[in-house]
Amino acid sequence: MPAQVVWLKRDLRVNDHRPLRDAAARGPCICLYVYEPEVYAAEDFDPAHLVFINACLADVDASLRRLGGRLTTRVGRMPEVLGDLDREVGVAGLWSHQETGGAVTYARDRRVAAWARARGIAWREASQDGVVRRLRSRDEWAGRWAASMAGPEVPMPRRVATPGGLDHGAILPPEALGLPPSRRPEAQPGGEAAARRILGSFLDHRGLDYPRTVSSPSAARRGCSRLSPHLAWGSVSTAQVARAIRARRAEGDPRWERPLHAFHDRLRWRGHFMQKLESEPAIEHRNFSRAYDGLREPEFSRPHYDAWAAGQTGYPMVDACMRCLHAGGWVNFRMRAMLMSFASYHLWLHWRPTSLHLARNFLDYEPGIHYPQSQMQSGTTGINTLRIYSPAKQVLDHDPQGIFIRRYVPELEPVPDEFLAEPHTMPRLLQKLIGVEIGRDYPAPIVDHAAAYKRARSRMDAAATGPEAKSEAARVLHRHGGRGRRRA
Repeated sequence: MPAQVVWLKRDLRVNDHRPLRDAAARGPCICLYVYEPEVYAAEDFDPAHLVFINACLADVDASLRRLGGRLTTRVGRMPEVLGDLDREVGVAGLWSHQETGGAVTYARDRRVAAWARARGIAWREASQDGVVRRLRSRDEWAGRWAASMAGPEVPMPRRVATPGGLDHGAILPPEALGLPPSRRPEAQPGGEAAARRILGSFLDHRGLDYPRTVSSPSAARRGCSRLSPHLAWGSVSTAQVARAIRARRAEGDPRWERPLHAFHDRLRWRGHFMQKLESEPAIEHRNFSRAYDGLREPEFSRPHYDAWAAGQTGYPMVDACMRCLHAGGWVNFRMRAMLMSFASYHLWLHWRPTSLHLARNFLDYEPGIHYPQSQMQSGTTGINTLRIYSPAKQVLDHDPQGIFIRRYVPELEPVPDEFLAEPHTMPRLLQKLIGVEIGRDYPAPIVDHAAAYKRARSRMDAAATGPEAKSEAARVLHRHGGRGRRRA
């Protein structure tokens, strides 16, 4: 008997999973995850992503077994994997969530759609994250996002039947796929159970400090929700989180009103940025505003890029944030913005190679957020205020005791607090006394902040003038600009 195929991508859960519920009601199901070489060999993929994915898959398999089903995995290219399953057991229908992905997965989905059409197999895709495919006007988006968050949770199926005699495959570690092992000792674990725990702790007590802790790289580790990798890979749905926020707010505790409002705004912000890539996939590779084409490309400096990517720029906050990503794949939003800003303005690097480095280092890499944000922080949208961060000011404002910096840049441990923002300003005698010589034990700044700031501001201001820049800004604003806010 042909089976329904539930294709798992960035929706690695069994709760609030409409495709699984609807497919299970129609007969035997193959709950399929495909290890796609073109995906894990892409320049935005990292073995840490796969480790997180695999933990999610283990939870999915355990839940499916309790329902009478199994997870099935395959290694291969889509839709060839579907063709093999069709010959093996027959594919009666294909079910999945829509995915707002990069060019690789976009092209793959087009191939799958053509394959299904040619064989008369219905592919039913459910929306998630509040993203609207083929959105006619941005004016419609806010209301549709709110409506998508307001519905009840999709119940888990009571039973999931599986075709007999099917080889279900195995959950494969990076090494089995020819990838290097993941070396991120601080990475968060994946899976629905982990998502429930951290959502619960955030809405129980951690979230009370959310507005006060969100900007500090140390305090944010505790005060932020830490749900971003689970949202990115779908071990919890955006709607589940929105419902949990509403339930917590309904308890009427006034202490929670501001934190919950701020967190809900961030959840909506997430969908707002994903919609940008959904509406204009080309922004993964080219500038939002074409007025900025050619601005940085001719001056790309490989030594500057390498120093930034390694956390060896001579700016302690920049280096600590980059090394924090190397260790665990997460740092708070303000510090992410600073990393991209520093690369784009101080080092005058084009956003495309730097965004790919960050994509590999973000455990919560979500293409729909990542590329619009990379361009926003590098100033190429044409509609956003330029934010050129002072790395020294970020230390003074958000790590004045150096707790974060000393954790990730341990060679600066002996540096007195008053010199930690700019250790190159320490007197030479003091450097020798504490055993931290700038240029030997820690790099001197690779660029001068004041000179780099002045140069970048002048060049960006010049690029923003003229009829082309204004015309492009109007176009981008019409297509992608926000249209007001709604509360939960």
